[in-house]
Amino acid sequence: MSSDPRSKNKTFCKDGIKAYLDEYASKLNSCLQLISEVDLDKTRSLLLEVRKSQGRIFVAGNGGSAAIAEHLGCDWHKGVHIHSKPGLQIHSLVSNVALLTAVSNDFGYQKSFSYQLELSQLSKNDALVLISSSGNSDNIIEAAKYAKSLGCRIIGLTGFSGGQLKQLSDISLHVPYDNYGLVEDAHQILMHVIAQFHDLEYLNKHG
Repeated sequence: MSSDPRSKNKTFCKDGIKAYLDEYASKLNSCLQLISEVDLDKTRSLLLEVRKSQGRIFVAGNGGSAAIAEHLGCDWHKGVHIHSKPGLQIHSLVSNVALLTAVSNDFGYQKSFSYQLELSQLSKNDALVLISSSGNSDNIIEAAKYAKSLGCRIIGLTGFSGGQLKQLSDISLHVPYDNYGLVEDAHQILMHVIAQFHDLEYLNKHG
């Protein structure tokens, strides 16, 4: 059995819960300031490009990152919709529980996302958002390698050292800290910022 991932978490001030919160919030802000401006701008451009070409955006993650993927599926779809205009077409690879478990049962959990991408006939005109705090989850890496083989661009949201996903991603939104909660909070913030900025930018161009 793998070790409990909580053992990898750096913790904060233990003088009281408010002190813990204050230090947590301060470190979260510091980490957000370290996000690559170049990669944020690449993300902005890619979303506009995919929307213009009516390509698709697939998203996946495990555990808390799966919850972020589902949230992204809402905010990057409904949250940027403009009546009578083409929208972002978001497809979550964690939404269909029957399909997810069927693929995992038949081919192994490491294929749970890559096989779904094969079923969806992923192409180089699409984009793939992969969310993994460690950057080393087997099914995330399999999906990244499959996408790379097709020339599909990858946005990777990672934490800790970034793992293999950071290296495989065309666009790396890396949160350099060793705490799962903080990394996931940063990923949620990035997801919201990207959606809101895209909405403003698209409205300015097409509204």
